[in-house]
Amino acid sequence: MASDRIFGLVCLTISLLYIAASFQIRTSFLSDPVGPKSFPIMIGVVAAICSAIILAKPDPDPAWPKAKIFGALAVAVIALIAYSYLLKPLGFLIPTAIVAGILSFQISPKKINAIGAGLGLSIGLYFIFKFALGLSLVGFGKPLLAALSLSI
Repeated sequence: MASDRIFGLVCLTISLLYIAASFQIRTSFLSDPVGPKSFPIMIGVVAAICSAIILAKPDPDPAWPKAKIFGALAVAVIALIAYSYLLKPLGFLIPTAIVAGILSFQISPKKINAIGAGLGLSIGLYFIFKFALGLSLVGFGKPLLAALSLSI
């Protein structure tokens, strides 16, 4: 019970700090109603409500996962942090394929399926984001293209 309350308090604190940081975002007068300022505020409010529910109704006997699960979570967090750093220099396709493959392998440890899921998600999401949603997404980063053109 105490662990849920501590978790709820930590999450509530983080969500309130997130909301406070969201109020610092400057927007132009031409932004959408749910734009760069109000969307993070909405996410923070939902997180604060969920945290308050965890504080109010903690689980009487929570079951903590085994150490192996924490290792898998650490690998996922490291992969997602690396993804955020590799996205700009390498573009969308390669980092997305690698991280989607890593995360897929953690769900089902079959190498061929993980490689297929990584490639399929990378290419599929690229086409959805680029052409269906019209986002300005770069497939391959400029440093990667420059390195490839030097080696050709």
